[in-house]
Amino acid sequence: MEQVSNEAAFRRLFEAVCRQGLGQPLHAPLSEADSRLLAAAILEQTGLVVGSKSLKNYARYLLHRTEGKQENPSVATLDTLARFVLQAPHTDEGRRKTHESHYPYWFQYRSSLAAPSLSISAAVPAPTATATPPTPLARRRTPRWVGFLVAASVVSSTIAVGWWLVRAPAPTDFHDSFTSLAADSLRNRGWSVQHLDTAWWTKRTARPGTCALYTLPGDSWPAGQRPAGIRNLLVRRIGAECFSAELHLDQFFPRHNWQQAGLLLAENKEFTGKLLRLSLSYNDYFGGYAHPAEIIVQGLSSAEAASRSKPEEFAHVPLFALRYPADALVAANLRKSALKIEKKGRHFRFLYATGTMESFAFTEAARGTFAFEPRYLALFATQGVAPASYVTPAYLDSFSLVKWSCQE
Repeated sequence: MEQVSNEAAFRRLFEAVCRQGLGQPLHAPLSEADSRLLAAAILEQTGLVVGSKSLKNYARYLLHRTEGKQENPSVATLDTLARFVLQAPHTDEGRRKTHESHYPYWFQYRSSLAAPSLSISAAVPAPTATATPPTPLARRRTPRWVGFLVAASVVSSTIAVGWWLVRAPAPTDFHDSFTSLAADSLRNRGWSVQHLDTAWWTKRTARPGTCALYTLPGDSWPAGQRPAGIRNLLVRRIGAECFSAELHLDQFFPRHNWQQAGLLLAENKEFTGKLLRLSLSYNDYFGGYAHPAEIIVQGLSSAEAASRSKPEEFAHVPLFALRYPADALVAANLRKSALKIEKKGRHFRFLYATGTMESFAFTEAARGTFAFEPRYLALFATQGVAPASYVTPAYLDSFSLVKWSCQE
């Protein structure tokens, strides 16, 4: 069996990734939009992260190997790309580290290139050829281990496909990378916009590959003479009793009280009943006491009594104290952030993640039991009732809604 070099295998693998994820061969450097789209497809299918910038660098290196520095992707990255091409079961970094730290899919893919008849990559089909029956002499000279290898490959492939069919997300699960923000495209994907502010809604395409919302005055609950309502609320139906809703933000750095962005759950489409809200927020109110402003994860609820005046704060998790308004260290740690709400029956979990890259793990902010059956969710950015002294964009990088079984 001819051994294939790591670099040759990487080239074949990356070309297969581009065909499968983008529907076209690698013939030119990846654009920003293509690299983001490909990174989102890999994350959605595998549950693992390969950064869009890394994908752009790999493409540039493979197309122009004599230019710039050499790219040496880690074995973990190669395994993630192989999982994508081989349509391996969905996983996460924790489970892979526990059960598959030997990175089997990369070595399986590389071995399949050394023996084309064993290749199981549908993305790189082998050319059709007329089979010639082996002669008895050829049969006698074929080492027995080849037969065992074929059998093992078939069995492992069958197991992998079966596991994938069992573990794959249901077709009703939803993921949006916000690559298209045209009104009809959003509508076809199940989104609607409430409390439309046309002047700011037209700025949603400010950063390609994200949907930009802005921290405008407004809130989920009324305050004095101000009615309830968040402008440009991006709404969709949940369609499940048990689910996980996850929002990823790109470089969201709130800078004034109470700028925030996050997830909002409601029992009706008008958002006039019971509500639950989880957000990444700025806080500089300490009752007159001297204290640095801070970035927090905040949870608010009117899910018990459907209060239309004052909500209850069930989570207040300080993340970073601001040494000065444009703290570069805090900004770096907010480069990537995410919020997640999990619901199973009446039990809710609220989680967050922040860091310089997407691979940072979630941390639980709170959990609780609420007599609340949300039917709609919304993605939002708001200033609260504070004056609109400074508007901050909240770039929505991706959103996913996974529907679970409610059985324990």
